[in-house]
Amino acid sequence: MNAKQQKVAVLGGGSFGTVIANIMAEKGICVSQWMRDATRAEEINQRHLNSRYLPDYPLSDSLVATTDIAEAVKGAQLVFVSIPSQSFREVVRMAKPYLVAGQGVISTTKGIEGETFSLMSQILCDELPDARVGVLSGPNLAKEVAKHQLTATVIASDDEALRSEVQDALHQSYFRVYASSDKYGVELGGTLKNIYAIAAGLSAALGMGENTKSMLMTRSLAEMSRFAVSMGANPMTFLGLAGVGDLIVTCMSPLSRNYRVGYALGSGQTLNEAVDALGEVAEGVNTIRIIKAKADEQNIYMPLVSGLYEVVFNGAHVQEVAKTLMTSEQSTDVEFVLPRDAV
Repeated sequence: MNAKQQKVAVLGGGSFGTVIANIMAEKGICVSQWMRDATRAEEINQRHLNSRYLPDYPLSDSLVATTDIAEAVKGAQLVFVSIPSQSFREVVRMAKPYLVAGQGVISTTKGIEGETFSLMSQILCDELPDARVGVLSGPNLAKEVAKHQLTATVIASDDEALRSEVQDALHQSYFRVYASSDKYGVELGGTLKNIYAIAAGLSAALGMGENTKSMLMTRSLAEMSRFAVSMGANPMTFLGLAGVGDLIVTCMSPLSRNYRVGYALGSGQTLNEAVDALGEVAEGVNTIRIIKAKADEQNIYMPLVSGLYEVVFNGAHVQEVAKTLMTSEQSTDVEFVLPRDAV
């Protein structure tokens, strides 16, 4: 099916949902973007602008926004769900009556449902058992994609045809889409790195050096992969875009929402002040709490998560947590190369 014949739906009116909707609209694909806010939908249709999330980003004239979810998903070959994790299941249930068997439904959300410890792909499989499910994740700062800066992402699915369809729909001269079959690994990479972006922002605000930043990122990668493999992911996934790639961009860029929350905390703001100032959802804040509980339950060694939890939720001083980290159990350098009991 060529671009002119396709219809694609994007559920969500935030920055990344708007960006991927526009990528496809620019190619001549018929894109319907659903959002709750009628004023913002009208702004996209009339002014071709999403001023709340991407104020300097002109949108394609052909991108159509709607508040009617049935209208958005009807006849769509692909449905991208770009909804914060706490509202993800609710929106999927809203769309469910209008979806048909065999539609491709792709999550772009980097988070976990706290009550059930469900990844977004698991929610899709639970709620839409007849859908073809995929996950899109990678080092994809929306504002850079909006400027057409060279970017790559990963589509992960068990369905080879779905992977190809998403690659065809999203490929642009500035946006390249790689494929993976490790759905949980790709999804967990995108979810877990949000935690460590908060830690990176904290360290930057406190003036920590390049050695510290390097240690932080590499030990973060070890923790991420250790946790994800315990959940059934492939450790090799973390050497790619959805693992180390996403970790690097999120831990190094002030464009990252989670980095900005960490920086605000390191500058002396309270958690509520930091989140309120951001004005957008920072998935990493809730993810810290969720992953800490699961790591404790499963006895998974995650000293960075434990330390960050104490800083964010219990008001512990960063320097004391850092001292604890440096004097705690010494571990292997590269995860899975040397058994922990052989250190």
